[in-house]
Formats: sequence, C-alpha cells, structure tokens
Amino acid sequence: MIWSESTVRPTGFRDNFTMSENKIKVLVVGAGNMGRSHALAYASIPEFEIAAICTRSPESRAKLMAELPEGTPEVNDYYQALEEIKPDAVCISTYPDTHYPFAKSALEAGCHVFTEKPLAENAEQCKELVELAGTQGKALVVGYILRQHPSWIKFVEVAKTLGSPLVMRMNLNQQSYGKNWETHKSLLSSISPIVDCGVHYVDVMCQMTESKPVRVSGIGAQLTDELPEDKINYGHLQVTFADGSVGWYEAGWGPMMSETAFFVKDVVGPLGSASIVAAEAGSRGKSSDVDAHCQTERILLHRSEKNENGELVAKDEYIDLDDEPDHDELCRREQLYFLDGILERTDLTEHQNSAIRASEIVLAADYSFRTGEMVNL
Repeated sequence: MIWSESTVRPTGFRDNFTMSENKIKVLVVGAGNMGRSHALAYASIPEFEIAAICTRSPESRAKLMAELPEGTPEVNDYYQALEEIKPDAVCISTYPDTHYPFAKSALEAGCHVFTEKPLAENAEQCKELVELAGTQGKALVVGYILRQHPSWIKFVEVAKTLGSPLVMRMNLNQQSYGKNWETHKSLLSSISPIVDCGVHYVDVMCQMTESKPVRVSGIGAQLTDELPEDKINYGHLQVTFADGSVGWYEAGWGPMMSETAFFVKDVVGPLGSASIVAAEAGSRGKSSDVDAHCQTERILLHRSEKNENGELVAKDEYIDLDDEPDHDELCRREQLYFLDGILERTDLTEHQNSAIRASEIVLAADYSFRTGEMVNL
C-alpha cells in the first residue's frame, strides 16, 4: 500500500515506517550521469521503489536499464507519467531549463521533489518552489552533493578555524572533448559553466564565512565557434561578503581548456590557510572525470602563528581523509538525506534557503558579465 496525503496515518507512522508495505514510489527523470547515479541509489535503498525511468534518449535509457532490476518500467513523456503513475516522489536530473517547470508540476501533483542543481533559472522561481513545497507539505531537496561529502564537511570545519575575513579560491575547469564536449555543448545551450557547478562552490563559501553575500561581479568569454553567439564556455565570478571575506570561482569547459591548476580549492584567513590536495584527482587527464570532481584525498593545513623570532610555530599538517565516497555513493547519501526530509526526520529550511542564496550569487554573476555591472545583493 502507498500512503497518500488523504490517508489517515497510524500514530508513529514516520518513526515505524516499514518499507516492506510502504515503499516510496519515485519517478526518475533523466538518465545521464546524475540520473543514472540517483536511479542506482533508489534501487539500493529499501525504502524507495522506482516507479519508472523517464527519458527521451534511447541510448542512455538502455545503458541505465541494464543496471537496474529487470522489469523496471520505462516511459518517455514526463507529464503523462506524472498523471498516470501518480508517484510519491520525483527525481529530476534533466537539463537546467526544465528544472523549474518539472519541479513545479510535481509539487502541484502532490509529490516530494529531488532536483539536480540549479533549482531554477532565477531567484524568484527558486523562492516560488520553496514556498510551494511548504504549502503542499512536501520535501524539496536540491542536489548539493558536496554537502554529503565527509571531506568537504571537514574542509568547511577547518576553514572556520582560520579567522575572518577569508579569501576563498576555487575552480573546476574541464578539458572536455569527444562525448563529454558534446554533453557540455548541450548544457551550455541553457546555462553558463559558472552557474551550473558554481552553486556548489559558492554554497561552500557561504558555509565557511557564515556571512551574508553582499556584492557580486562576473566575467566570461566564448572560446569556441561551436556555440550560439550569446553563450559562453568560460566564466569567472567574484563575491564579497558582509564580514569582508571574498571568494572567486572559475569554470571553463571544452577541448581548449588548460589542465594547469584546474582543481584549485583553498581558503586563506588571518590564522593560516587550508587547501584540498588531490594529487590523483587533480592530475592531467582528470579534469572532465565526474568521479574525480568529488575526490579530495587530503587537506593541507597551514598555520600563520609566529614565535618571538618571527618564525612559524607549527609545521604544515596534512589531514588524511579516510572516508572518500565515489560519485555513486555520494548520490546514495543524497537520497538518504532526501528520505529523511520526506519522513520529516530533518528540517529542510536551511538547505532550501542555501539553495536560494547560492542561486542568487551565480545568477548575479552571469547578469554582471552580460551587463558589465556590479550587482549588489
């Protein structure tokens, strides 16, 4: 039996939720890199059941179906599936310009929603979806994968010991070619690279500073003739916070991108600095490897304290990170977080507000590039 909102639940339903009788049916929309990982996560978590895989790509669907239990339903029309299958939840891993309409339709249909970032194409739409989820009493979770990564959680924790203000430097350039470049060109038709992955890293910056972002600027360039005139494949954003902290994020995609220093992740404060030192993930040839993007390996911690002779007191310290989940495992942890949200075992307010805030920053950077204006938030 599937519990609907009109069903009278027994006392303690959420605490004693036994999925042998009450599986949460999920319509998985999209079967690319992220859709595949999320689908495998649902298949591995007993509380979930895949209601159907929805994608218009026969190739990606066939590859994914080969990894899922035999008999998993397949559909190709999202709105029809939403109406006919009546899932309990929807997972959206499609192109960014579909996130808002797909999520809105799902929430209006009474579904919980997990959507890949960005939540929507502008801040007003983000706020509308969060408000709609609250009105409908449904969980709305955005795929901020780094929030589930133990090493990035540790990185944020260490950054908070470095004093204030902070200088945060991050990038993720990808020397993509072949199939990866074709995927990137499709993405770039609806989003710039600093908006697509930038939300992850400005979210990290906001966690590190615990301060309000107040000013944003951005630059960008088109480095190829394979894109429409108004689209870019390189971008750089700068954000200033109320406490004086500053951060930048850089992202470029394409076969022309340099793999020199493509994986910079560090933070500097008055009391020292911390850097992710990913020797393997940051090596040549790994810039467009999805699994490598989530790897950290170790953190280098430097302290600035000096003795009476002006010499450094402490030697630099490497913090080795034992729990290094791969991309699929991180997606599984995201879905466990989604499950907690559905069962009201966690408050999603901060998560949703952070999604709005990160979207505001990256969208302001894109606006700044296109208009040449600094944006005050």
